Amino acid sequence: MAKSLLEELPRIVAEGKREAERILESLEGRHRVALQTREWVLPNKDTAAQDWIQQGNAAAALASVQGGLFGNVQPALGDATPAGNTPWANRLIYGDNLMAMAALLAGDEHTPSLRGKVDLIYIDPPFDSKADYRTKVTLPGVELEQKPTVIEQFAYSDTWSDGTASYLAMITPRLVLMRELLAETGSIYVHLDWHVGHYVKIALDEVFGRKNLLNEVIWMKTKPKSSTATGKVHDTLFWYGKNPDVSDVKFVYRDHSEEYVKKTYKYSDENGQYALVTLDAPGQGEPRRFGDLTLPPPNGRHWAWGQDRIDSEFSKGNIYIGPKGAVYQKRYLDKTDGQVVGSLWIDEDVRIGLMDSSNEAVGYDTQKPERLIKRVIESATEKGQLIADFFGGSGTTAAVAEKLGCRWITSDLGKPACMIMRKRLIDQNAQPFLYQAIGDYQVEAAKATLGKKFRVGDLAGIVLSLFGALPLPPEDNPNRNLGKITAGGNKTLIVVDSPNKLTGAATLKKAIAQRDTLMGGWDKVVVLGWNFEPAIGEAITAFNDARLEVLVIPPDLLDRLKKKGGLEKLKSSVRFASLQYLTLHPVQRQIQGAQETLTVRLANYVLLSPEAINLDEANRAKLQAVANKEPLALIEYWAVDPDYDGQVFRSVWQDYRGNADNDGDPLRVTTEAVLTLPVKTGPRRVCVRVVDVFGFEAEVLVEVSVAGASA
Repeated sequence: MAKSLLEELPRIVAEGKREAERILESLEGRHRVALQTREWVLPNKDTAAQDWIQQGNAAAALASVQGGLFGNVQPALGDATPAGNTPWANRLIYGDNLMAMAALLAGDEHTPSLRGKVDLIYIDPPFDSKADYRTKVTLPGVELEQKPTVIEQFAYSDTWSDGTASYLAMITPRLVLMRELLAETGSIYVHLDWHVGHYVKIALDEVFGRKNLLNEVIWMKTKPKSSTATGKVHDTLFWYGKNPDVSDVKFVYRDHSEEYVKKTYKYSDENGQYALVTLDAPGQGEPRRFGDLTLPPPNGRHWAWGQDRIDSEFSKGNIYIGPKGAVYQKRYLDKTDGQVVGSLWIDEDVRIGLMDSSNEAVGYDTQKPERLIKRVIESATEKGQLIADFFGGSGTTAAVAEKLGCRWITSDLGKPACMIMRKRLIDQNAQPFLYQAIGDYQVEAAKATLGKKFRVGDLAGIVLSLFGALPLPPEDNPNRNLGKITAGGNKTLIVVDSPNKLTGAATLKKAIAQRDTLMGGWDKVVVLGWNFEPAIGEAITAFNDARLEVLVIPPDLLDRLKKKGGLEKLKSSVRFASLQYLTLHPVQRQIQGAQETLTVRLANYVLLSPEAINLDEANRAKLQAVANKEPLALIEYWAVDPDYDGQVFRSVWQDYRGNADNDGDPLRVTTEAVLTLPVKTGPRRVCVRVVDVFGFEAEVLVEVSVAGASA
């Protein structure tokens, strides 16, 4: 007879803790998981305004754009990094939060380990609701329904292979790493609902300790209606401290309702509106003097204040003695903080329905209201402290932390979520922040799938097999990344590039040479790559070689392999897609005195093979029609770096669908960017990056000389 979930729970929690311990031990090794900075976002959403780097401290800003990653653009909020010599940079991280947390614990050359440095963690993980959220993509005249990739199902589908047991196996090691990140005085809010909250609380007790439960908050997310009177209208937030003596816990207040004020604060004098509050409390006590009167407390009571405070408040007129000798404190409305918020958050201030009448809704299924997160943050932190959310979703935690002057880190496994967060932060004119991804994600996923003995050559062998190629003999294939396909009298050489590097012109040149010379020559060479240099499109065009083909290895291949349970089951469903690429009109550069103007215009965008996108045939046909008619309508976001250094993309100008500052069209981006910059001698290396509605990226890098100048 199968064991019940309650019987299995100790084993699940113990295995989760052991998994976390293995990750923590691996941080001491040479090959630690790291974060790669994909974009250094300097928000500038309005083409009508001066460019961001012309505003404020332009010299310092330009130094950051043209020079090092951490120039003086963003002031440190609160403390700097633990080393004390690098200004803090807020971070939006795309990828598995388990790896993201491991990278933050490991640290890198810019930011030392954040172990013990985070003041508050708020997470709103999926609720194991068995819902099947599909990603809706709206294009001009068309709405597509895309099933998430295997990677993104973690964030969107809420579907777990072994039900709640799988959910608990997922969340437990993550809770352990979160505890490692928390400061000794830090705390964590875990936001759940009725599906799995009671089970997760047991895991929280094991990881943080039962004595460290600070509060169990009931949040009434919507007002009960007649149709839902017996339904479920609340969530639960479990609040734990890393230690029982968390120092930053403080009272949170909300404004009194109009009805309460009218009923309670019904008196007034020259000092304002006030309520009368009895000055006695339970327990025996002595009489006290009130001016010329000496009054005993009511029977069985004592006076709540000592004689010194009574004398002080009486002299100020803040004590009222009624006709029958009852004594009251005058509590003035303008001197109260409001009503203390305890463990029942049932007031209208934090209801989710408030988003319907505000501009904060971003079309994300599980988005929470900003007022709720504001209350969470204010209950546990001070301005300048560090807040993290590892299930970022719609980005509410980062957005509110930004507004409250706190430092923040947020991450999500879904590309749509990361796109929403990036746009939202730009839209609110956030301080510059980093957009990062898990470095060597495929290698880390391979280690998880194939075990500790994994080698990069093993991964290449898997890719060759899925592509339908046979490996070449070892003497001609020392790296185990070469294969062959022989069909119809033609011989095709297959080259699998390493996930540790970017596939670029040098790789293609070597592949062509191998095609022409290796084992007597081949009719064609196909290069399979994981990640690509920004100028890969120009490189392919420059070679102009009909016997060269470059294809993309599915980024979620290893996740699918793990889910499917073997190569044979996966072979029929894996598609290797062609590259997406972007073309520009010639970039215009004009100099006027100490300033210059760059004009960048999008020309065309070619989506990677629609077959690689998880659509059914009807939706795929709709997508193809839009791509043929209006390819630029597929672009969700694009940005410009006027001085790309080949390492970090620094976006000093951005546009995205729905950005009303540039145009009123919610389904299209503007296709022209005009940047006003301090003049620079010599050519500029202008990099343009686009992200399409499916989260795929493409870049173009062009070198621009001065076309014209005027004094």
